[in-house]
Amino acid sequence: MEEEKKTVRAVERALDVLLCFVSGHEWGLTEIAGLVGLHKSTVFRLLATLEEKGFVIRDAATEKYRLGLSVLELSANLSRSDDPSVVLLPEMERLRDQLNETISLYVRDRGERVRIQAVQSTQAIRRVATVGARLPLFVGASSKVLLAFADAGVRGTILADPAWPAQLDRESFGKQLDDIMRVGYATSYEEREPGAAAVAAPIFNRSGKLVAALAVSGPSNRLTPDLMHKYAPAIIESAHRMGTMLG
Repeated sequence: MEEEKKTVRAVERALDVLLCFVSGHEWGLTEIAGLVGLHKSTVFRLLATLEEKGFVIRDAATEKYRLGLSVLELSANLSRSDDPSVVLLPEMERLRDQLNETISLYVRDRGERVRIQAVQSTQAIRRVATVGARLPLFVGASSKVLLAFADAGVRGTILADPAWPAQLDRESFGKQLDDIMRVGYATSYEEREPGAAAVAAPIFNRSGKLVAALAVSGPSNRLTPDLMHKYAPAIIESAHRMGTMLG
């Protein structure tokens, strides 16, 4: 049993090392050790194994690591026919062309939301959205949508999480989620960071299951509260069309 625990721990650590590359193209040994909270000697051994299997490549000149070809080989076998990030991209582009703001697609992963697709605005001043970014569920229009329309058990678990910010009243937040369910969309105005605003709507598949949150984001001086409410019907309609594309 103890040997099994050690093996699982090693796998978890190796995966943590690979996940560093979500937020950066390449990293040095010391940087990775700091990101995953492990000793450099441990990280070096993990990287050596990952390099042997082709999951990372070490640049001899810079001594930094980047993802290897094995990652591409795995991704080539991802199912594309039902992948929302692929299936919904044309509709996201259509909505971007209609509103000329950045369009993002988010899914919930336990206590976080993850941006799985983005179409950038063509305006000179725009909200740049990075695919793969992980954000907390307690702030932002998309987070509120993913919680408001989730199963009651999911909402309860998240709201009861000990990591929930002490300054954010759970009861008031729950009432806000109820209001979002009633109107069908959520907005955020400089909640997560100054100068940014967003409006989001839920995407349900043909079986009625919540699949993702569709968000439109931009600079807060352009995407004002009044304009976000004006855009909401178009976003809800687009989210409904997207849902019909998903089984």
